Amino acid sequence: MTDVSLERWRLILGEPAAGCLGGLGGESAQRDAALEWLYGRDEELGRRDIRRDRGSGPSQLTTVDWLDGITRLFPKETIERLQRDAVERYQIDDIVTDPGVLERIEPNPALLRAVLRTKHLMNPEVLRLARRLVEAVVRELMERLATEVRQTFTGARSRRASRFKQARDFDARRTIRANLGNYRPDEQRIYVQTPYFSSRTRRELSPWQVILVVDQSGSMLSSVIHSAVTAACLWGLPGVRTHLIAFDTQVVDLTSDVSDPVELLMKTRLGGGTDIARAVRYAAQLVEQPRRAIVAVVSDFFEGGSEAVLVRTVRELVEQGTLVLGLAALDEQADPAYDRDCAQRLADAGAWVGAMTPGELAAFVAERVGR
Repeated sequence: MTDVSLERWRLILGEPAAGCLGGLGGESAQRDAALEWLYGRDEELGRRDIRRDRGSGPSQLTTVDWLDGITRLFPKETIERLQRDAVERYQIDDIVTDPGVLERIEPNPALLRAVLRTKHLMNPEVLRLARRLVEAVVRELMERLATEVRQTFTGARSRRASRFKQARDFDARRTIRANLGNYRPDEQRIYVQTPYFSSRTRRELSPWQVILVVDQSGSMLSSVIHSAVTAACLWGLPGVRTHLIAFDTQVVDLTSDVSDPVELLMKTRLGGGTDIARAVRYAAQLVEQPRRAIVAVVSDFFEGGSEAVLVRTVRELVEQGTLVLGLAALDEQADPAYDRDCAQRLADAGAWVGAMTPGELAAFVAERVGR
């Protein structure tokens, strides 16, 4: 089925319309399944002897699966309507109205994502329970990532020579380069006369700004979560000042909440349009010492604003000496889905574009601040 209007009618009417309008495939079939999960329980359809479903077996979708699915398959306005119908029309209590579910369920990242998507629909009691769930999952992420970040920064080396000759600080590359004149071809050995050691950067770090600019669109939810946790882990490290900026078509500076990722996530608004250029322009205004700043833009790069302004702003940042990262994903899987054409234009303007795990981002920052 290729006619968009016919496909929409098919989704509205369900399986009974297949004989006239044809079948569905790909994401359209997934949309139909999501609509059937919700609206197929309508008692009025049974009284009128109408079925939306394609079979008599029970649905295998869980509520969390359904929430994940509609976020991927529908625009923001439709998602909000589906969630509202689920709560108000069909009383699917385990989404937002049944505190017992949140009390019994095991905290996990998938449920955290579901809570963040629906928190605007929760009553105060459920919101309080949901916050405890968010705290549990974030605490686990913090413990895991904080250890990784500390190890990364402990091991970051500067280019300064060290007076302390410890094996762990041995600079093999510089030592080999400096002693190449002592190479004996017949023995295939280099005799080291002068070993070199590098100091490790800790409290002696020169100050750097790390500005995380995070897309709040629904498809970036995992990256939003890990950006909040990463910013909290970077916060307070010697030599690093962290900023966190969230955006859709508006820009919100969340730096004051960086040290509390739970509070930060509970304030996050998911969905809406995307104006990356506006957010990057705001970040550019925060830069104090261009050659001591990293601007990391976490987005899928589907620009709803002016792509020309975005590219020009990135180029200006790069030309003044600021490191610009374009991260198509920032989570444990680092599995990106993004606008490759826009990302390529940013790379041509001088940005580093790719996908990273939070640990890889920490390593990138540590390597730069250690210079």
